[in-house]
Amino acid sequence: MALQEGWLGRYYEDFAVGDVYQRPYGRTISEADNTWFTLLTLNTNPMHFDTNLAEKSEFGQLLVNSALTVAIVIGMSVSDTSQNAFANLGWKEIKLTHPVYVGDTLYVETRVLGKRESKSRDHAGIVEVETRGLNQHGDVCLSFTRSFYVYKRQARDMQSVFPTPKESWVDED
Repeated sequence: MALQEGWLGRYYEDFAVGDVYQRPYGRTISEADNTWFTLLTLNTNPMHFDTNLAEKSEFGQLLVNSALTVAIVIGMSVSDTSQNAFANLGWKEIKLTHPVYVGDTLYVETRVLGKRESKSRDHAGIVEVETRGLNQHGDVCLSFTRSFYVYKRQARDMQSVFPTPKESWVDED
């Protein structure tokens, strides 16, 4: 049996301006997700947890906490973009363009806007991406641009830290 590497994420060299990465599966937001996040962040806006009030609003139902929407979309984009990043440099132009409701499923796609080698860190580069979250109907609910430092493939810090098993499953030919 041979050892097969898992997905390690993209390194600086793997990014090309104009590439688009679409996450292959979505994330459905539950009422528990929305309530817990709202309570965790001490957000007291009743549109996130008072069904009676929300039903009387122009939306007619609970709205998902927009900070939760941002967090989920960023998290879903990590495996395609910043799995090997060591620092976020900034987010800008965060736009909430369509309401997100409990029960909606979010999907994420990211486009590479730019990249450059770091002037101060020879083991890394800076990548800028635009990410957007779409609901199950294809409506863009959220978009933003983000830049981050990402390791180059041969960076010393990115060498495997997986311990050597005392009993190996891999054939040693």
